Amino acid sequence: MNTHTIDTSTPVIPADAYDTTAFYADTDAIATVTNTTTPDAVALPSPDASTAELLAAVQEAGHRAVPAPLSETALVARPLLRRAGLPVPDGPLSYAIAPELTVRYAHPAASPVGSAGCLGDDDTLLVTGTLRRVPWARTALAVVVLAAAPSGPVLFTLTPDQAVLTPATNLAEEPRDDLHLAALEIPAAQIRRISPELLDEARLRAALARSALIAGAAERCVDLTVAHTTARTQFGRPLSRFQAVKQEEARLIEEAALVRAAVQAAATPLDTGGAAAHFAVAAAKTQASASAAEIARIAHQLHGALGITRLHPLHLATTRLWSWRDEDGDETYWAHRLARPLTATTLWPALTTTP
Repeated sequence: MNTHTIDTSTPVIPADAYDTTAFYADTDAIATVTNTTTPDAVALPSPDASTAELLAAVQEAGHRAVPAPLSETALVARPLLRRAGLPVPDGPLSYAIAPELTVRYAHPAASPVGSAGCLGDDDTLLVTGTLRRVPWARTALAVVVLAAAPSGPVLFTLTPDQAVLTPATNLAEEPRDDLHLAALEIPAAQIRRISPELLDEARLRAALARSALIAGAAERCVDLTVAHTTARTQFGRPLSRFQAVKQEEARLIEEAALVRAAVQAAATPLDTGGAAAHFAVAAAKTQASASAAEIARIAHQLHGALGITRLHPLHLATTRLWSWRDEDGDETYWAHRLARPLTATTLWPALTTTP
């Protein structure tokens, strides 16, 4: 008779009780995210860390199913605030790219043309609308918002208590809250006019952060699946000895390696910017989202019914894969963005040139 022991000490964190300083460590126990490296903690990257170092930390967060906005803080919000010249709060941050907001000047200037509020005596803004599915909004110290003002793209910060928050979660029960703004006045000191290039960089950073998380969760699926098929026996031998299982494991490892390589290849181009960054990040998110479903399918198939239970840690990785696949653009969106700039004369150099 085959038996399998489930470690019931693994805690399940309710969706309404997330602690932004805790995460599932390799030992499946709660540990603390600190600014120092310990055997059971992911170190918070320093503000001066390189993009490659940030991606490594975010990938580790995805591997450990960290219930905290580490990627949103380290790879998206902090760099954008520094680029815009705004102070960087010391704490968990989130972001929202919201061109659909209604943004007007709070102190309209007299103008013979245009509607009231299209010109302002200063940069103080009145913002109305809904920021939808903001990652970790309920736990964030501040949310970095990128929106379209009458003068062009702007970046500003707000705190969740300035909005009406409607709690929601993704499939992995990570907070994805709506923030409703009703003529919220944003002081000029919290606002910076930004270039369209920085707005595009924000989208690239968000997509690459999500890709790195997917890469980490994919590695967790590989680790758990290989351990399971090695330990579980059937007909007197480990599952990993069966040819069909070996083939599926090989496909699983291959898909995870593809995602990891695509994410690593995007680190340097993101720092460089321009067309190279667009190409590399679009390729990374396209690959990550496309592989996520296949990785989760194989992992669950090889685990059998055991992997579906909440007592088994596999769901911590696969539900995140299913959620992150669609967030910040799915594979169809990024495949279109990847292909659109390419023409008959630029396709081959883009494929063969090493960044």
